[in-house]
Amino acid sequence: MSSERVYTRDMSGTQLNWHAKHHESLTPGQRAADRLRNGMGSWAFIAIFVGFMALWALLNLSAKAWDPYPFILLNLFLSMLAGLQGAILLIAAKRQDAISAALAQHDFDTNLAAKKEIEELMAINKRQLEMLEDLRQILAETGVQQIEGAEDARGTAAG
Repeated sequence: MSSERVYTRDMSGTQLNWHAKHHESLTPGQRAADRLRNGMGSWAFIAIFVGFMALWALLNLSAKAWDPYPFILLNLFLSMLAGLQGAILLIAAKRQDAISAALAQHDFDTNLAAKKEIEELMAINKRQLEMLEDLRQILAETGVQQIEGAEDARGTAAG
């Protein structure tokens, strides 16, 4: 197991989980992509976006329109926004794939460690069962001798 997957403690002595360690290792660009992805995937973004487009249309239907109907400038901005959103979403999806792969590796390492511990416990259990069987045999042998000794004592006392 590599040291980067091991849980560590920070300076305050609190336990860090995998997500906290991963978040500390993010670059500013990765953090920005995550924030943008989270923002663009929200109802607040949709509401603001629809409100902006409605305001744009209302203002440009007035007498002092800078982008008269069919709103060519708005279409240009929307096309640029769609291109940027696609790139940002791809960056975020690529990062999510990397996170999923790292979590899968962490789960695999945890499962291997658990398997090893279970095998050790099973070996201990097997040794304990063997010891119990040995004790049963010893008790059976001494019990037989005690019963035979008791019968001899009864036979001598009766005779």
